[in-house]
Amino acid sequence: MTELVVVLLIVAVLGGVALVAGRRATQKRELEAADAFRKVRVPIDEDVTRFGEELSDLHIETLTDELDTAMRQDYQRALDSYEQAKQLLKDAQASDDLKEVTTALEDGRYAMACVLARRDGRDLPTRRPPCFFNPNHGPADRDINWAPPGGVEREVPVCAADADRVKAGAEPDVRKVRDGNRMVPYYEAGPAYGPYAQGYFGGFVMSGILPAMFLTSMMMPYGGFDAGYGGDMGGGDFDGGGGDGGGDWGGMDASGSADAGGGFDFGGFDF
Repeated sequence: MTELVVVLLIVAVLGGVALVAGRRATQKRELEAADAFRKVRVPIDEDVTRFGEELSDLHIETLTDELDTAMRQDYQRALDSYEQAKQLLKDAQASDDLKEVTTALEDGRYAMACVLARRDGRDLPTRRPPCFFNPNHGPADRDINWAPPGGVEREVPVCAADADRVKAGAEPDVRKVRDGNRMVPYYEAGPAYGPYAQGYFGGFVMSGILPAMFLTSMMMPYGGFDAGYGGDMGGGDFDGGGGDGGGDWGGMDASGSADAGGGFDFGGFDF
């Protein structure tokens, strides 16, 4: 009887230890997920704000233009995408929700590129992935071979301005995010930024325009962009960082009215 009691006590103690360990592991995962959400929300918030600023500038530029039906439709689509991105950002509860925000931004930037092309009398841009160096540049103009310092050369989609910079031997205009006390390219900032890239580039991976490993490598801890895009599974460094902000510029509609109310809303990938 005594032996049975001892066995039961041991089982109870071990069960309690396992329960506590499980709770701690769950709490750790929840804290890590919350930290990742805060990190990736910051640059996405900033991208939403930047897009809103550019739409506001475009609105001012087109006030004196007679918008034809097609141009008005593209303009309204850009505005709708901006409003959708703001709402999705507001409603986001976890990192995975945030990829929908950058998906809306990608669609809105293509619509804005169509407005600019129609305004300038140019052919509509081909629907291509955003500029790899900075998705805020809008649809890529071409693919180039590029290698970061000490990295392997890869083919990446880029805008015309960055293509010219690289050709001239200059640094491209890279989208940087905070990593502790440093600002680093988003593709070097760690797996927490996977949703940022997934929203911008995921649709093009699904359609086959980009290779699957282009995106997969961005979300692989210690895998790095070099690991996936070229197919070799090399190592890499991943960290993250972030901050917060606030505000929102007012709404606009394609009829030519603008609401100036409010402020602005500020909401890895190693080669």
